[in-house]
Amino acid sequence: MHSSMRITGGSFRSRPLRAPRGSATRPTSDRVREALFGILASSGAIEGARVLDLYAGTGALALEALSRGAASATLVETSREALAAIRANVAALGVGDRARVVPCDVRAATRRLASFAPFDLLLADPPWALVDSGDAVRALAEMAAAGLLSAEALVVLEHASRSSVPHVDGLEEVDTRAYGDTTLTFYKTGILDRTRPKDASSPSE
Repeated sequence: MHSSMRITGGSFRSRPLRAPRGSATRPTSDRVREALFGILASSGAIEGARVLDLYAGTGALALEALSRGAASATLVETSREALAAIRANVAALGVGDRARVVPCDVRAATRRLASFAPFDLLLADPPWALVDSGDAVRALAEMAAAGLLSAEALVVLEHASRSSVPHVDGLEEVDTRAYGDTTLTFYKTGILDRTRPKDASSPSE
């Protein structure tokens, strides 16, 4: 099943992607990926963006972003099989100059990512159990608090439709789209300056 994964749009449209064997990674379906990138493209979130792909798996989300005009992509993944697939896909597409692979656990990645920040687009497709346990949400909140996101950054979290939409500290939910058993929730960085007390909210715009 996984061998038929392809880039859905952009300069690498229809190019095949390698996926690791076994069921440790659950790649975003081509249908959901195409819908996601349609939304991102129409909102101008991809062109020239610095992309962070957490729980990267096959690398499909980051590589799709590069195909559609992102400036760079940083992929965080810990599985050895998935890392081998990511590196093979990066090499096959010839994007080694724009793709950076960070082989570590997402919860330990915040410090390692600081030198590459800020990111304009954060894509997170964690194992759904990590959303339900709160681990993935805590990781996103830590990255927001650490200043890894640009002021206009967009964050997309993929989770099970049966789960309630997670609240992430430091981020504001702006949209939710369900596709069968998969839901995409979109967040923006909080409008309030995090160094000010909450009641001093007077956005300059």
